[in-house]
Amino acid sequence: MGRIRVLVVDDHRIFAESLAAALAAEPDVDVSAAGSGPAAQRCLDRAVADNRRYDVLLVDADLGAGPRPPVTLAAVPPLQAGTRPLEPRDPVMDGLALVERVRAEHPGTRTVVLAERDDPLRAARALQAGASGWVAKDCSLSRLLAVVRGVLRDETHLPPALLTGVLRELTAARRNRTESERLVESLTPREQEVLRCMVAGLGRKAVAERLFLSPHTVRTHMQNVLGKLGVHSTLAAVALARRAGVGPVELVPSAGDVVERRGQLS
Repeated sequence: MGRIRVLVVDDHRIFAESLAAALAAEPDVDVSAAGSGPAAQRCLDRAVADNRRYDVLLVDADLGAGPRPPVTLAAVPPLQAGTRPLEPRDPVMDGLALVERVRAEHPGTRTVVLAERDDPLRAARALQAGASGWVAKDCSLSRLLAVVRGVLRDETHLPPALLTGVLRELTAARRNRTESERLVESLTPREQEVLRCMVAGLGRKAVAERLFLSPHTVRTHMQNVLGKLGVHSTLAAVALARRAGVGPVELVPSAGDVVERRGQLS
């Protein structure tokens, strides 16, 4: 394996820069630090443009959560020359949102979540979002390096004490998804189409225009969808649909929009 490019993403500046310095002392590791999700995205995009992609992101589990007590890593040296410092503070993006974005836009990059405390539910959600590992911030540097190298071999790393809890949460999530899928399958094809419109955020009038139905008929379909799904609001129906893997209907310009644009071009 060649040099490993690591990006530390943590809005706790002292911890992020100290950890970056500790990792930079390794002979086969190049490391940078970013202080927010948007800053991390810019680092990733620049790396792709320069054909120097990051191999691993170390992402703070509490990224964007606001001020927290200082966190220390044992035996961390001062910031070394050549280690890229944090960028200025950016708008908030939480850690799981960043993990999901990296999985979608940079599938070759592995992510490891760094957490101040073990939490089976949050660890399970991190794995579902695309993380390859969950590591305590107070672990040894040698342990963290072992995880970094392990995820590059397509391994998944969890603390042993978390394993049972994470498996329980993943099983429960799968059970909930299966139940949601069963409820969605109970809808008629037309009701499923209406549900996809609801997931896309379309209101009753927009759904009626799209499906060439009267607003009254759409209202009836929406009521039937809520009843069959066992929920009492559009928001709850959308949440259940997403758990079942139902995506939004594709939004395309209407025929009138196309005609109008053509008229403007002519």
